[in-house]
Amino acid sequence: MNPQHDALHKFSYQIQYALNNYKAHGLNSSQFQNIVIGGLGGSGIGGRIVKSLFASSATIPIECIADYGLPAFVNDKSLVILASYSGNTEETITMYHEVKSRGAKLLTLSTGGQLKELATQHNDYFLQIESGFQPRMALGFSLTFLIQILAELFGDSKQDELQQLVGHFESTSTFEETAQQLFERIKAKAKLKFVVLSDGPMESVGIRFAQQIQENAKHECFQHVVPEMNHNVIESYYGTLDTVFFFIHANQNERVTARFEFLNGLLAVENHKIVELTAPTFTIQSVYEIIYILDWLSLYVADLRKVDSLNVPNIASLKEFLEQVG
Repeated sequence: MNPQHDALHKFSYQIQYALNNYKAHGLNSSQFQNIVIGGLGGSGIGGRIVKSLFASSATIPIECIADYGLPAFVNDKSLVILASYSGNTEETITMYHEVKSRGAKLLTLSTGGQLKELATQHNDYFLQIESGFQPRMALGFSLTFLIQILAELFGDSKQDELQQLVGHFESTSTFEETAQQLFERIKAKAKLKFVVLSDGPMESVGIRFAQQIQENAKHECFQHVVPEMNHNVIESYYGTLDTVFFFIHANQNERVTARFEFLNGLLAVENHKIVELTAPTFTIQSVYEIIYILDWLSLYVADLRKVDSLNVPNIASLKEFLEQVG
Protein backbone atom coordinates (compact mmCIF):
# COMPACT_ATOMS: atom_id res chain seq x y z
CA MET A 1 0.00 0.00 0.00
CA ASN A 2 1.10 3.57 -0.66
CA PRO A 3 2.51 4.77 2.73
CA GLN A 4 0.73 8.11 2.35
CA HIS A 5 -2.60 6.34 1.80
CA ASP A 6 -1.84 4.14 4.78
CA ALA A 7 -1.21 7.21 6.95
CA LEU A 8 -4.60 8.68 6.01
CA HIS A 9 -6.30 5.40 6.81
CA LYS A 10 -4.93 5.86 10.35
CA PHE A 11 -6.58 9.25 10.86
CA SER A 12 -9.07 7.85 13.39
CA TYR A 13 -6.20 6.12 15.18
CA GLN A 14 -4.29 9.41 15.43
CA ILE A 15 -7.27 11.15 17.05
CA GLN A 16 -7.72 8.32 19.56
CA TYR A 17 -3.99 8.31 20.32
CA ALA A 18 -4.10 12.03 21.14
CA LEU A 19 -7.12 11.51 23.38
CA ASN A 20 -5.45 8.60 25.19
CA ASN A 21 -2.10 10.34 25.65
CA TYR A 22 -3.19 13.85 26.58
CA LYS A 23 -1.90 15.15 29.92
CA ALA A 24 -3.63 17.99 31.74
CA HIS A 25 -1.45 21.12 32.04
CA GLY A 26 -3.46 22.66 34.87
CA LEU A 27 -3.36 26.17 33.41
CA ASN A 28 -6.11 28.74 32.92
CA SER A 29 -6.29 31.49 30.32
CA SER A 30 -6.74 34.08 33.08
CA GLN A 31 -3.07 33.54 33.98
CA PHE A 32 -1.90 34.90 30.61
CA GLN A 33 -2.17 37.98 28.41
CA ASN A 34 -1.69 36.12 25.13
CA ILE A 35 -1.02 32.75 23.55
CA VAL A 36 1.57 32.07 20.84
CA ILE A 37 1.62 28.80 18.88
CA GLY A 38 4.89 28.17 17.05
CA GLY A 39 5.58 25.60 14.35
CA LEU A 40 6.41 25.16 10.68
CA GLY A 41 4.81 23.26 7.80
CA GLY A 42 2.86 20.17 8.76
CA SER A 43 3.68 20.79 12.41
CA GLY A 44 2.59 24.42 12.27
CA ILE A 45 -0.71 24.23 10.41
CA GLY A 46 -2.43 22.74 13.46
CA GLY A 47 -1.87 26.03 15.27
CA ARG A 48 -3.58 28.00 12.52
CA ILE A 49 -6.53 25.61 12.50
CA VAL A 50 -7.00 25.58 16.27
CA LYS A 51 -6.80 29.39 16.32
CA SER A 52 -9.73 29.47 13.87
CA LEU A 53 -11.71 26.96 15.90
CA PHE A 54 -11.37 29.02 19.08
CA ALA A 55 -11.63 32.47 17.45
CA SER A 56 -15.17 33.09 18.73
CA SER A 57 -14.52 31.89 22.28
CA ALA A 58 -10.88 32.75 23.10
CA THR A 59 -10.76 35.48 25.74
CA ILE A 60 -7.14 36.42 25.03
CA PRO A 61 -5.30 36.85 21.70
CA ILE A 62 -3.85 33.80 19.93
CA GLU A 63 -0.98 34.32 17.49
CA CYS A 64 0.64 31.73 15.23
CA ILE A 65 4.33 32.03 14.35
CA ALA A 66 6.16 30.16 11.58
CA ASP A 67 9.58 31.80 11.81
CA TYR A 68 12.77 31.96 13.84
CA GLY A 69 11.77 34.77 16.20
CA LEU A 70 8.94 35.66 18.54
CA PRO A 71 6.90 38.88 18.61
CA ALA A 72 8.15 41.58 20.98
CA PHE A 73 5.05 41.24 23.16
CA VAL A 74 6.00 37.74 24.36
CA ASN A 75 6.97 37.94 28.04
CA ASP A 76 6.38 36.22 31.37
CA LYS A 77 2.63 36.76 30.94
CA SER A 78 2.60 34.77 27.70
CA LEU A 79 1.87 31.12 27.03
CA VAL A 80 3.87 29.64 24.15
CA ILE A 81 3.04 26.27 22.59
CA LEU A 82 5.73 24.79 20.33
CA ALA A 83 5.06 21.89 17.95
CA SER A 84 7.63 20.07 15.85
CA TYR A 85 6.95 16.55 14.64
CA SER A 86 10.63 15.63 14.34
CA GLY A 87 11.63 17.76 17.29
CA ASN A 88 14.53 19.09 15.25
CA THR A 89 12.96 21.91 13.20
CA GLU A 90 15.61 24.62 13.47
CA GLU A 91 13.18 27.55 13.51
CA THR A 92 11.19 25.93 16.34
CA ILE A 93 14.33 25.14 18.35
CA THR A 94 15.40 28.77 17.94
CA MET A 95 11.97 29.85 19.22
CA TYR A 96 12.38 27.50 22.18
CA HIS A 97 15.53 29.24 23.39
CA GLU A 98 13.93 32.65 22.94
CA VAL A 99 10.88 31.55 24.95
CA LYS A 100 13.13 30.53 27.81
CA SER A 101 14.99 33.85 27.71
CA ARG A 102 11.70 35.77 27.83
CA GLY A 103 10.37 33.83 30.81
CA ALA A 104 7.15 32.74 29.07
CA LYS A 105 5.28 29.59 30.10
CA LEU A 106 6.04 26.80 27.62
CA LEU A 107 4.12 23.74 26.40
CA THR A 108 5.69 21.40 23.83
CA LEU A 109 4.69 18.47 21.61
CA SER A 110 6.89 16.28 19.42
CA THR A 111 7.96 12.73 18.59
CA GLY A 112 11.35 13.38 20.18
CA GLY A 113 14.50 15.07 18.91
CA GLN A 114 16.02 18.21 20.38
CA LEU A 115 12.66 19.61 21.45
CA LYS A 116 11.96 16.63 23.70
CA GLU A 117 15.51 16.70 25.05
CA LEU A 118 15.22 20.39 25.91
CA ALA A 119 11.76 20.01 27.41
CA THR A 120 12.94 17.10 29.55
CA GLN A 121 16.07 18.98 30.62
CA HIS A 122 14.07 22.04 31.70
CA ASN A 123 11.08 20.12 33.07
CA ASP A 124 8.70 21.65 30.52
CA TYR A 125 5.28 20.24 29.76
CA PHE A 126 5.62 17.75 26.91
CA LEU A 127 3.16 15.69 24.85
CA GLN A 128 4.53 12.64 23.05
CA ILE A 129 3.46 12.18 19.41
CA GLU A 130 3.87 8.80 17.75
CA SER A 131 6.68 8.63 15.20
CA GLY A 132 6.65 6.93 11.79
CA PHE A 133 4.56 9.44 9.82
CA GLN A 134 5.39 12.35 7.56
CA PRO A 135 4.65 15.55 9.57
CA ARG A 136 2.00 16.63 7.05
CA MET A 137 0.27 13.25 7.42
CA ALA A 138 0.24 13.39 11.22
CA LEU A 139 -2.25 16.24 11.70
CA GLY A 140 -4.64 14.00 13.64
CA PHE A 141 -2.09 13.83 16.45
CA SER A 142 -1.06 17.49 16.71
CA LEU A 143 -4.43 19.12 16.02
CA THR A 144 -6.27 16.91 18.51
CA PHE A 145 -3.61 17.63 21.15
CA LEU A 146 -3.84 21.38 20.48
CA ILE A 147 -7.64 21.41 20.72
CA GLN A 148 -7.40 19.72 24.11
CA ILE A 149 -4.74 22.17 25.30
CA LEU A 150 -6.84 25.22 24.41
CA ALA A 151 -10.09 23.65 25.61
CA GLU A 152 -8.54 23.09 29.03
CA LEU A 153 -7.15 26.63 29.05
CA PHE A 154 -10.55 28.15 28.34
CA GLY A 155 -12.52 25.71 30.49
CA ASP A 156 -14.45 24.39 27.50
CA SER A 157 -14.13 20.61 27.28
CA LYS A 158 -14.15 19.17 23.77
CA GLN A 159 -13.63 15.55 24.86
CA ASP A 160 -17.04 14.25 23.82
CA GLU A 161 -16.87 15.97 20.43
CA LEU A 162 -13.38 14.64 19.78
CA GLN A 163 -14.27 11.13 20.94
CA GLN A 164 -17.16 11.06 18.45
CA LEU A 165 -14.67 11.79 15.67
CA VAL A 166 -12.85 8.54 16.36
CA GLY A 167 -15.86 6.49 15.29
CA HIS A 168 -16.75 8.98 12.57
CA PHE A 169 -13.45 8.38 10.76
CA GLU A 170 -13.08 4.65 11.46
CA SER A 171 -14.56 3.88 8.06
CA THR A 172 -12.77 5.95 5.42
CA SER A 173 -14.65 4.77 2.33
CA THR A 174 -17.24 7.59 2.26
CA PHE A 175 -14.54 10.26 2.50
CA GLU A 176 -12.41 8.56 -0.14
CA GLU A 177 -15.41 8.35 -2.45
CA THR A 178 -16.16 12.05 -1.98
CA ALA A 179 -12.54 12.91 -2.71
CA GLN A 180 -12.62 10.68 -5.79
CA GLN A 181 -15.73 12.47 -7.05
CA LEU A 182 -13.99 15.82 -6.62
CA PHE A 183 -10.94 14.44 -8.39
CA GLU A 184 -13.01 13.26 -11.37
CA ARG A 185 -14.39 16.80 -11.71
CA ILE A 186 -10.92 18.32 -12.01
CA LYS A 187 -9.00 15.41 -13.53
CA ALA A 188 -9.00 16.79 -17.08
CA LYS A 189 -7.62 20.12 -15.84
CA ALA A 190 -5.34 18.89 -13.05
CA LYS A 191 -2.24 20.21 -14.86
CA LEU A 192 -3.49 23.77 -14.44
CA LYS A 193 -2.45 25.70 -11.36
CA PHE A 194 -4.79 25.52 -8.35
CA VAL A 195 -6.14 28.57 -6.53
CA VAL A 196 -7.95 28.23 -3.22
CA LEU A 197 -10.39 30.94 -2.11
CA SER A 198 -11.57 30.68 1.47
CA ASP A 199 -13.41 32.79 4.01
CA GLY A 200 -11.86 33.79 7.33
CA PRO A 201 -12.99 30.77 9.38
CA MET A 202 -11.75 28.37 6.70
CA GLU A 203 -8.53 30.24 5.87
CA SER A 204 -6.41 27.69 7.74
CA VAL A 205 -8.18 24.82 5.96
CA GLY A 206 -7.42 26.49 2.62
CA ILE A 207 -3.78 26.91 3.59
CA ARG A 208 -3.66 23.25 4.60
CA PHE A 209 -5.01 22.12 1.23
CA ALA A 210 -2.54 24.35 -0.64
CA GLN A 211 0.33 22.90 1.40
CA GLN A 212 -0.80 19.33 0.72
CA ILE A 213 -1.03 19.95 -3.03
CA GLN A 214 2.40 21.57 -2.98
CA GLU A 215 4.13 18.82 -0.96
CA ASN A 216 2.23 15.71 -2.00
CA ALA A 217 1.46 16.53 -5.65
CA LYS A 218 4.48 18.80 -6.32
CA HIS A 219 2.03 21.22 -7.95
CA GLU A 220 1.43 24.96 -7.85
CA CYS A 221 -1.35 25.97 -5.48
CA PHE A 222 -2.09 29.45 -4.15
CA GLN A 223 -4.50 30.59 -1.45
CA HIS A 224 -6.45 33.83 -0.98
CA VAL A 225 -9.02 34.97 1.58
CA VAL A 226 -12.41 36.58 0.95
CA PRO A 227 -13.20 39.44 1.44
CA GLU A 228 -9.60 40.74 1.32
CA MET A 229 -8.90 39.29 -2.13
CA ASN A 230 -11.96 41.15 -3.44
CA HIS A 231 -9.98 44.37 -2.96
CA ASN A 232 -6.98 43.33 -5.09
CA VAL A 233 -6.64 39.79 -6.48
CA ILE A 234 -10.05 39.89 -8.15
CA GLU A 235 -8.67 42.45 -10.61
CA SER A 236 -6.52 39.72 -12.15
CA TYR A 237 -9.63 37.68 -13.05
CA TYR A 238 -10.15 38.67 -16.69
CA GLY A 239 -10.40 36.32 -19.63
CA THR A 240 -9.57 32.63 -19.50
CA LEU A 241 -7.18 31.71 -16.69
CA ASP A 242 -5.07 28.55 -16.55
CA THR A 243 -6.55 27.79 -13.17
CA VAL A 244 -8.75 25.38 -11.21
CA PHE A 245 -10.54 27.24 -8.43
CA PHE A 246 -11.49 25.77 -5.05
CA PHE A 247 -14.02 27.66 -2.91
CA ILE A 248 -13.85 26.65 0.77
CA HIS A 249 -16.13 28.52 3.13
CA ALA A 250 -18.30 28.15 6.21
CA ASN A 251 -21.25 30.43 5.41
CA GLN A 252 -20.71 32.38 8.62
CA ASN A 253 -21.37 35.81 7.11
CA GLU A 254 -24.08 36.62 4.57
CA ARG A 255 -22.04 39.33 2.90
CA VAL A 256 -19.07 36.98 2.44
CA THR A 257 -21.38 34.30 1.06
CA ALA A 258 -22.69 36.86 -1.43
CA ARG A 259 -19.12 37.58 -2.49
CA PHE A 260 -18.55 33.90 -3.26
CA GLU A 261 -21.74 33.93 -5.35
CA PHE A 262 -20.37 36.87 -7.33
CA LEU A 263 -17.00 35.16 -7.83
CA ASN A 264 -18.73 32.02 -9.04
CA GLY A 265 -20.64 34.01 -11.64
CA LEU A 266 -17.57 36.00 -12.66
CA LEU A 267 -15.42 32.93 -13.22
CA ALA A 268 -18.18 30.81 -14.78
CA VAL A 269 -18.37 33.22 -17.74
CA GLU A 270 -15.12 31.78 -19.11
CA ASN A 271 -16.07 28.23 -18.10
CA HIS A 272 -13.44 27.91 -15.37
CA LYS A 273 -13.52 24.74 -13.30
CA ILE A 274 -14.81 25.60 -9.83
CA VAL A 275 -14.97 23.14 -6.93
CA GLU A 276 -16.95 24.37 -3.93
CA LEU A 277 -16.82 22.90 -0.43
CA THR A 278 -19.00 24.44 2.25
CA ALA A 279 -19.57 23.54 5.90
CA PRO A 280 -23.24 23.55 6.99
CA THR A 281 -21.95 24.54 10.44
CA PHE A 282 -18.48 25.61 11.51
CA THR A 283 -17.55 22.86 13.96
CA ILE A 284 -14.56 20.70 14.82
CA GLN A 285 -16.18 17.85 12.89
CA SER A 286 -16.82 19.88 9.74
CA VAL A 287 -13.25 21.18 9.75
CA TYR A 288 -11.78 17.69 10.22
CA GLU A 289 -14.02 16.33 7.44
CA ILE A 290 -13.04 18.92 4.84
CA ILE A 291 -9.35 18.60 5.70
CA TYR A 292 -9.56 14.82 5.44
CA ILE A 293 -11.35 14.83 2.09
CA LEU A 294 -8.88 17.33 0.65
CA ASP A 295 -5.92 15.32 1.96
CA TRP A 296 -7.17 12.38 -0.09
CA LEU A 297 -7.69 14.65 -3.09
CA SER A 298 -4.07 15.81 -2.87
CA LEU A 299 -2.90 12.19 -3.06
CA TYR A 300 -5.12 11.46 -6.07
CA VAL A 301 -3.62 14.47 -7.85
CA ALA A 302 -0.14 13.22 -6.93
CA ASP A 303 -0.92 9.78 -8.35
CA LEU A 304 -2.25 11.32 -11.57
CA ARG A 305 0.91 13.39 -11.94
CA LYS A 306 3.01 10.28 -11.24
CA VAL A 307 5.07 12.01 -8.57
CA ASP A 308 6.45 10.74 -5.27
CA SER A 309 4.03 12.04 -2.65
CA LEU A 310 6.15 10.64 0.20
CA ASN A 311 9.52 12.29 -0.29
CA VAL A 312 10.37 15.99 -0.52
CA PRO A 313 13.79 16.26 -2.24
CA ASN A 314 13.85 20.06 -2.47
CA ILE A 315 13.16 20.44 1.24
CA ALA A 316 15.82 17.82 2.03
CA SER A 317 18.32 19.64 -0.19
CA LEU A 318 17.57 22.94 1.54
CA LYS A 319 18.23 21.38 4.95
CA GLU A 320 21.55 19.98 3.71
CA PHE A 321 22.50 23.39 2.32
CA LEU A 322 21.69 25.12 5.61
CA GLU A 323 23.80 22.59 7.50
CA GLN A 324 26.73 23.31 5.17
CA VAL A 325 26.52 27.08 5.54
CA GLY A 326 26.30 26.68 9.33
